[in-house]
Amino acid sequence: MRLRTLLPVFLVLALSACEEKTAPPPPVRPVLTVTAVSRTTETFGPFAGTVEPRYQTQAGFRVGGRIVARDVFVGDLVAKGARLAALDPTVQEFALLRARADVADAEAQFANASATEARQRTLFEGGNVTQAQLDAAVANRDTAAARLAQAKAARQRAEDERGYTTLTADFDGVVTAWSAEVGQVVPAGQAVVTLARPDVREAVVDIPDTLMGEVRRDAEFTVRLLAAPSVVARGRVREIGPLAEAATRTRRIRMTLVSPPDAFRLGTTVTVALERPTEPRIRLPATALLERDGRTAVWVVRPDGKAVARRDVRVAGREADAILVAAGLQDGEAVVVAGVHSLAEGQAVRLPETGL
Repeated sequence: MRLRTLLPVFLVLALSACEEKTAPPPPVRPVLTVTAVSRTTETFGPFAGTVEPRYQTQAGFRVGGRIVARDVFVGDLVAKGARLAALDPTVQEFALLRARADVADAEAQFANASATEARQRTLFEGGNVTQAQLDAAVANRDTAAARLAQAKAARQRAEDERGYTTLTADFDGVVTAWSAEVGQVVPAGQAVVTLARPDVREAVVDIPDTLMGEVRRDAEFTVRLLAAPSVVARGRVREIGPLAEAATRTRRIRMTLVSPPDAFRLGTTVTVALERPTEPRIRLPATALLERDGRTAVWVVRPDGKAVARRDVRVAGREADAILVAAGLQDGEAVVVAGVHSLAEGQAVRLPETGL
C-alpha cells in the first residue's frame, strides 16, 4: 500500500524535473544603443540672424526737384565722391544766373560809392564841402559794400544749391536700398538711397526675453554661416536691445564680427551660439532612463556585448527629449535607448551593428 501511494508522487517529481531541464533559455533581445560621451561644454543657442552693417546712411537731396538720373543700383559698390543720382538743375541754374547778376550790380554800386566818397573827401580837405556831405558819402560807400557782401553770399548759396542737385557718396560703401525712381519729384531731405559701410559688419539676432539672463556684455559668440557651417567667425556683444519686441517677446542683440571671412557678406543668414564650460555631463535620449522604486538607472551593455546590466545614475538635468547624466557612467560604455522596461538583469541581447 505504501509503495502504491508513493509511486504517483515519484512520477510527478520526475516529470517536473524533466520539464525544468527542457525549459528554453530566455530569448535574446535586439537592442539599440548609444555610446556614452562626456561633454565639458554646453551650447547656448543656436539662434538665427543676419549680417548687417554697423554704419548705414539714408541719403537724400538737400533740395527738392525731379530726378533725371540714377547711376547706381542695389548691391553696387561705390567710392567716396561718386555720383549716385541727379535732379533737374533748371531752377537752380536760373537762380544762380540771377545771383551772379546781383553781384555784378552790387559791385558797380560799390565802385560808384567808393569813387564818390573819395571825391567828397578831397573836396572836404579843400574846404569845399561840409562834414555832413562827407559823412553821407561814407555811409553810401558802406551800404554799397554791405549789399555787395550780401549779393556774394546769395551767389554762393545759389552755387551750393546748384551742386545739391547732384547726390554723391560721402564714403566708400555698398548700396543696400533704393527708394526713388527717375522722373519722380522728391522733396528736400527725402531718403533716396541707403548706403552702408561693408568694412564694419555685425551679426544681428533676436533672442527670447526669457533667456536674456544668459547673455553677458563680455560674452563672445560663435557665428557660423547657415549655408556653410564650416565658415566661422567670432562675435562680441556690442548692443542689447533695452526693450522686448511686443509681438515676439524677443530682444535684438548686435554683435561685432571680429575679422570675419569675406564670405560673411551683408544680408547673409548666420547662426549664433555660445559655448560655455560646465561640469562633465553625458547626454542621452530620454528613452534610456529607467525610473523604478525611486531610483534612476540605465541599462549598460556588458563588455562582451552579450548581456545587459542595470546601472544607477544621477541625472543633473532634463531637456525636451534628452537627459544629462552627471554620475554613474563612463565614456565609451554602450547604453540601451529603447525597450528599457522589458529588460532584466543579465538579459541576453543582440547588437544590430555588430550582428551578435
